[in-house]
Amino acid sequence: MITVIDYGAGNLRSVCLALESINVPWTISSNPEEILNAERVIFPGVGAAASAVKVLKEKGLEKSIADFISSGKPFLGICLGTQIIFDFSEEDNGTECLGLIPGKVVHFNFPEDEKKSVPHMGWNQVNFTKQHPIFKDIDEASNFYFVHSFYPCPEVSEMEMATTQYGSINFTCAISKNNLVATQFHPEKSGRHGLQLLKNFSTWDGTYNA
Repeated sequence: MITVIDYGAGNLRSVCLALESINVPWTISSNPEEILNAERVIFPGVGAAASAVKVLKEKGLEKSIADFISSGKPFLGICLGTQIIFDFSEEDNGTECLGLIPGKVVHFNFPEDEKKSVPHMGWNQVNFTKQHPIFKDIDEASNFYFVHSFYPCPEVSEMEMATTQYGSINFTCAISKNNLVATQFHPEKSGRHGLQLLKNFSTWDGTYNA
């Protein structure tokens, strides 16, 4: 059973439909105790960092997320759910985030002569820098779906497990730390590769030997 966190900023419907399509049981919860006691958790997100962090704190979810990750059980962050587990985001004139992963989240900043659209939206190639269990049976350089204006910059380079090139910027698009994995792309919108990633997560035991 996968528990999908509802904090008012998640794209819950598409995540749950994706899990349903691969016959993985799921439940949605905004209850701190239920989340802490879950078997495995997905932390999705669409929206802005400041309002999301505010809601998490108001609902008492900040501590339950941190305690769940500390428990060693499998945790998957998606998009905004990836960004706000870092220390800080440049979004909303600067937002102090949950501080679960050392590093920051920055806005795409291209030279004036580089005409790249922001947000970065659509399919793009993901290049694995580590062979992690959630990438099992997914071809190297597969395409995944992105919708974002900000991207994560982990302070510890060993946490990076995949990158994507957008214009002149090669950014981290997936990170891992023990039982935690997080992606800037949306696996639930990424066709068969995304479904395979979710299927892998549903059976992963939360351990990883780099």
